[in-house]
Amino acid sequence: MLFDFDGPVCRLFAHHSAPGVARRMNRLAQARGLRVTTSRDPHRVLRNVSELHPGSGLVSELEERLTREETGAAASAVPTPHADELIRAWRLGGTGLAITTNNSPRAVERYLTTRGLIDCFAPHIHGRTTDLELLKPDPYCLHQALDSLGSRPAAALMIGDSDTDWDAAQRAGVPFLGYARDARRANRLRRAGAPLVVTSLAPVLDAVRGADGV
Repeated sequence: MLFDFDGPVCRLFAHHSAPGVARRMNRLAQARGLRVTTSRDPHRVLRNVSELHPGSGLVSELEERLTREETGAAASAVPTPHADELIRAWRLGGTGLAITTNNSPRAVERYLTTRGLIDCFAPHIHGRTTDLELLKPDPYCLHQALDSLGSRPAAALMIGDSDTDWDAAQRAGVPFLGYARDARRANRLRRAGAPLVVTSLAPVLDAVRGADGV
């Protein structure tokens, strides 16, 4: 099982404004004399600067800034309903679990540790690297997860909440289950082509428990 992190596992920025993070990153870029496309999404800011100034010191500085922001946000992240139970049920049944995310592995590890879930995933946590070209929709982190779990793509399943997750899963040959916390996000995933989308993990948890006879 391959989980995207922010969405299917938790709401990372539930109490830590993502647009605020993006504004601070934009200000940092502007202070270095650069004009960047304004965005409320910190990952888009990072991508934009990386595309305009690949390999620059500013890209590294912004990536580290985002990592610190994400790691700080992990302390107040809100668990996705039923995610903890689903993770533990799959792990109890012997299913190998991995995180495949564009977030920093440091933030993922901090959150999972606070929830008592780190042993369900470690060492299979595959997040953002210093090579930003490998962010999803590139399937790099999915390939890393499959290799570390010793799994064939067709034998795995990814749970993701964005069109980039869906695109990466397609490119990796991994079946995909879309998760969306509301109808608007669900429709966006369906328009992207995701064939199966749920707005709650409860039926997934029920199915896993039923299959395991719990």
